[in-house]
Amino acid sequence: MRTWIKSPLAISVSERIDAGNGVVVQEDHIEELVKTGSKPQREIDSIIDASDQVVLPGLINTHHHYYQTLTRAAPDSLNKGLFPWLKSLYPIWAGLTEEMIHVSTQLACVELMRSGCTTSADHHYLFPHAVNEALDIQVEGVKQVGIRSMLTRGSMSVGINQGGLPPESTIQDEETILNDCERVIGKYHDASPGSMLSIALAPCSPFSVSRELMLETRKLAQKHNVKLHTHLAETEDESNYCIEKLGCRPLQYLEEVDWLNDNTWLAHGIHFNKTEIAKLGQAGTQISHCPTSNMMLGSGHCRVLDLQESGSPVGLGVDGSASNDCSNMIQEVRQAFLLNRLHYGADRFGHIEALNLATSGSAACLGRTDIGEIKVGSQADLAMFKLDELSFSGAGDPLAALVLCNAHKVHNLMIAGKWKVQEGDFLDTDINALQTRHEYLAQKLQSAA
Repeated sequence: MRTWIKSPLAISVSERIDAGNGVVVQEDHIEELVKTGSKPQREIDSIIDASDQVVLPGLINTHHHYYQTLTRAAPDSLNKGLFPWLKSLYPIWAGLTEEMIHVSTQLACVELMRSGCTTSADHHYLFPHAVNEALDIQVEGVKQVGIRSMLTRGSMSVGINQGGLPPESTIQDEETILNDCERVIGKYHDASPGSMLSIALAPCSPFSVSRELMLETRKLAQKHNVKLHTHLAETEDESNYCIEKLGCRPLQYLEEVDWLNDNTWLAHGIHFNKTEIAKLGQAGTQISHCPTSNMMLGSGHCRVLDLQESGSPVGLGVDGSASNDCSNMIQEVRQAFLLNRLHYGADRFGHIEALNLATSGSAACLGRTDIGEIKVGSQADLAMFKLDELSFSGAGDPLAALVLCNAHKVHNLMIAGKWKVQEGDFLDTDINALQTRHEYLAQKLQSAA
């Protein structure tokens, strides 16, 4: 099948490319960009009139914790910084069941897709004793909703008894962790072009795993050629913890365990000094910018332009729904736009820079060259937005309006050439049934704590 997405109201492509008359999709990839006033070069099977829609590359989320959708706005966690926030929620999360992980994964992904997201990375590091194969459950969930995925086999091995933050019931011994990491890579990781599912390894943070686990995880990632991910430099509390417990700042610790390279992407990356930013750039280490979560927890501001100028790619992440309280990628683009204009000035950070974070920047974080851009040969991952709500009335620049006028949901969404959302409706998922079950499980989890 060859589908022509014809005459878009606006389309996000390189300034040097004319795609004014749309995009031709064949099977799972983009076959042709149609110039203004032109027609496709080959016969077309179907035409989608996009004259009232803005077309973007599918947005890419580089950091999330799907299970946290079950604890949004949890009363005990409100108005707290990262460490006390975690301490209030860990006892609740210790009660996760297999069904909770499955349903929360599906709901988070559906919520992301509704906001224009076609690829998402999840950082699942919490393995209560009752749920030893959480990643397998997530694999089933993401396949059912059809989102392109990077799932990370996270880990925690240092609990309260060893000076860490998580309860002992949520950590695993290091042999178990490493054996399972190798198992899930062998079972699920697909590194081929157009892959719908890949695996990365992701110890939670410097304050929840041992130095030995960081070292052994790096060796395992190198052996299997998979990416590495962790939280780093999110708060000043973390910096102080590292200095007190590890004898160095977070980035120095990362360097000591041989993680400072272009195979690593880091969540948050807020509290780096100039020397550290230069090191990150030289290494090509990528950063997942999570503006809403960073503001919600009062953590600070990621120095996005400084990192990019140093040579460090920066992508966008919504982070967990307990510190963002929603999983909406197009709204996260707007948050990044506003926060970075506040920090750098209106003339240095515009709507294009914000959209690039969520597309090409995020693709770089996940090590993908086949997504994140509308170009010939790329995967046919497309997010299409209508500007028919009150907030868009009077808008002059359609592409800018998506960011400035607060878009929040897609009209059409395509992943790998398949429609997942059409005219605002999901084709494969019963949203009402999913939400009803999710709300029941969230109440059950929180009331049991």
